[in-house]
Amino acid sequence: MIEAQHVLGVKHALGEGPLWDAEEQALYWVDIPNCRVCRFYPATGEHECFDVDQRITALGLRASGGLIVTVAKGFAFWDPQTQALDVVSVPEELENPPVRFNDGAVDRKGRFWAGTMNESDPAAADGCLYRLDPDGVCHRVGTGFTISNGIGWSPDNRKMYFTDSSRRVILVYDYDLATGAITHRRPFVHVPEEQGVPDGLTVDSEGFVWSAHWGGWKVTRYGPDGKVDREVRLPVENVTCCAFGGENLDELYITTARLTLSETEQKDQPLAGDLFRASVGVTGLAEPKFAG
Repeated sequence: MIEAQHVLGVKHALGEGPLWDAEEQALYWVDIPNCRVCRFYPATGEHECFDVDQRITALGLRASGGLIVTVAKGFAFWDPQTQALDVVSVPEELENPPVRFNDGAVDRKGRFWAGTMNESDPAAADGCLYRLDPDGVCHRVGTGFTISNGIGWSPDNRKMYFTDSSRRVILVYDYDLATGAITHRRPFVHVPEEQGVPDGLTVDSEGFVWSAHWGGWKVTRYGPDGKVDREVRLPVENVTCCAFGGENLDELYITTARLTLSETEQKDQPLAGDLFRASVGVTGLAEPKFAG
């Protein structure tokens, strides 16, 4: 068992979506309910949080600069320098008030993928999966999910992983890099109830999947066959997402949450909502950039 190390005491309600910018040598992530984007420079220890006028739920790098993000109801561009937020696409289906975007990621052809969830009923199968192409066209590519979560691709671009959280399952698809088509959906991992709920994920350079466990106190590394390889233990219950960072992409950054914890639980978990890091003995993959 690997023990995660405490990095920053930020006490976020719902820390999510860690993203490493290799050019900037900085980690970005969000605190969704409090409408904040945060940035951390490990080399200096400097960190800052930006207040945004909408909830940003997921982040991706953009080739032309800045970030592509999901806000509750659509896709947007956000510039860390000016802090300008520009909504560029709103799927019609998101007019349903309880449904909002949740997690997202950029694939290696520069497309941004993101899924939705029903805020009022996390078990409702109202979630959809969308793909925003660089030309600005948005495609709905999957329906019938609960809480859409962690998205990632195998190093050979032949598989795409996608988490349906309330069903406690990580799905895997056959993936066509050239067209962005996904086919042959099947379960990759079912997470037992006593181990929490699968949340955000990342894929390392060896093709293993790292999945955070909401309510499970850990991050698990699964082999391409779905078998548990190793675990990272945290001192907090609600572990939300993870991403590789650092100069050599050999540090696993992990976000957590205080949301849903009682006052007693918050006292017992004083580091809940903070940022953690673990040395796990493998490297991650460079983050692609949205091509639009």
